[in-house]
Amino acid sequence: MKSAQLHVTTYPTGPVGPEQFVVAQVDLPGPDELAVGEVLVRNTWTSVDPGLRLRLRAAAPDGYFAAFPLGEAMDGILTVGEVVASRADGFAPGDTVSHSLGWREHAVVRAGEEAMNGIGTLRRLDVTSTQPQWYLGPLGPMGLTAYSGLAVVDALDGGGVLWVSAGAGAVGSLVAQFARELGHRVIATAGSPDKVAWLRDQAGVEAFSYRDEPLRAGLARLAPDGIDVYFDNVGGDHLEAALDALRPHGRIAMCGTVSDYESEPTGPRNIFLATAKHLTIQGFRGSLHLDLLPELEQRVGQWLRDGSVVYRESVYDGLASAPEAMADMLAGRTVGKTLVRL
Repeated sequence: MKSAQLHVTTYPTGPVGPEQFVVAQVDLPGPDELAVGEVLVRNTWTSVDPGLRLRLRAAAPDGYFAAFPLGEAMDGILTVGEVVASRADGFAPGDTVSHSLGWREHAVVRAGEEAMNGIGTLRRLDVTSTQPQWYLGPLGPMGLTAYSGLAVVDALDGGGVLWVSAGAGAVGSLVAQFARELGHRVIATAGSPDKVAWLRDQAGVEAFSYRDEPLRAGLARLAPDGIDVYFDNVGGDHLEAALDALRPHGRIAMCGTVSDYESEPTGPRNIFLATAKHLTIQGFRGSLHLDLLPELEQRVGQWLRDGSVVYRESVYDGLASAPEAMADMLAGRTVGKTLVRL
């Protein structure tokens, strides 16, 4: 059978654009040609995440997922789909599943084969009271990243002042609301008045725009006595401002540095404050904390069902729109989780 996939043709040296990709028609095994243990999935939702930009380089950062090869399918992108045919125990036509072979219309997935440290391994999803794409957001890798980031800096017990950057993004919007529900006083920053209004009115946290008010001034206004926890999605000048604002024995969860994904990195000039203030800086990856997934699904699932946590999506239609979706997300033009609907 024929199916469409996105392939990388060249590695971008600046902003991502459609010219660096091609939609390729490829041959896949049909329903009657699967090997034992294989499952044919028609993908319905595929994820667009900031970390994918790190893999659009000739060499991805050490210790991270490998760079996408040129002219081949892009593995390691989380997606949701419907089983078309199966020769694997536990999977039947019509099942809704998640796996790691996104940015393509169909995927042949081998059951039981670990992918992306386990977060991308093929699994069935319970969608009786849950939207399928939620497993790419609050009940999947984005939710796990937000929740585990709070866990690694001992922030699940609440009670502090927490600042989250990129607060209207896929992870940041969840961090802001999870932290609020856990009992923190939350300050979020974003890049536009509309995003700030959403954070205040819908997410229920304090917020300001770093484009309209300098970071240090906004933090001093909202937290004159300092902050206890910083959840970093941006790096650069945001991390520098956090080092100034943190109180002694404060904690930083290092999730991402989107400010330098498409440019030269700029480290904080005041890094010695980490020593002077006895700060803890903890890097982490959500996929390495799968042990928290059942707790996340139970706790956050309840918050979603009772409306305590609001989930926003920026949805693009069609496989060919994925590069545009990524470019918009990296430029700050999307809100919440960025998805492609196939």
